[in-house]
Amino acid sequence: MPSTLLDINSSPLGDNSVSRRLTGEFVQNWQAANPGGIVLYRDLTTTPIPPVNAAWIGAAHTPEAALTSDQRASLALSDTLIAELQAADEYVLGVPMHNFSIPSTLKLWIDQIARAGKTFSYASGTPEGLLKGKKVTFLVASGGVYDPATVMASFNFVEPYLRTVFGFLGVTEVKFISAGGAAALNYGQIDRETFLQPHVESIRAHFQAA
Repeated sequence: MPSTLLDINSSPLGDNSVSRRLTGEFVQNWQAANPGGIVLYRDLTTTPIPPVNAAWIGAAHTPEAALTSDQRASLALSDTLIAELQAADEYVLGVPMHNFSIPSTLKLWIDQIARAGKTFSYASGTPEGLLKGKKVTFLVASGGVYDPATVMASFNFVEPYLRTVFGFLGVTEVKFISAGGAAALNYGQIDRETFLQPHVESIRAHFQAA
């Protein structure tokens, strides 16, 4: 069977987005390395994702055979998003840092896909991730620089949160490529292609090393 990549974007900036430019580069390189591979696309800014509510929680904790039609409707989007994760061998997520953390759209997505019996289980008495054998690359764009050993490193809640969530779901092969300092683009201190070049090279090196 051909390999499948799930490409998830969460930036609201469209063509001006650094993270979207980098996911585009990642997909190009992945396709070159996986001839005949399948790419699934999910844009979280154009997917209406409601917050989890009491009806959703009740449905998620009801045995599948006992679900009412209303409960199935409550879980329909969650089912679709989880099916994408299950179908893919690999994920790439474009993640802009918003207020030191992830975008609200990405958090809404996580709340829909983190589901007992589907992506994790407590059946054995301890948590077990069910998305096994997958790998994920996070392409993180931020206005400031939050890399390890920098002055602002402790403000970076993106990487520890995403590493924890995906690890809990069973995805332990994780890579982060960070494009920090993007605020310089807003002030005209560097042109866009010059800023992007080292991060594009990091993505290409990732595939050359694979």
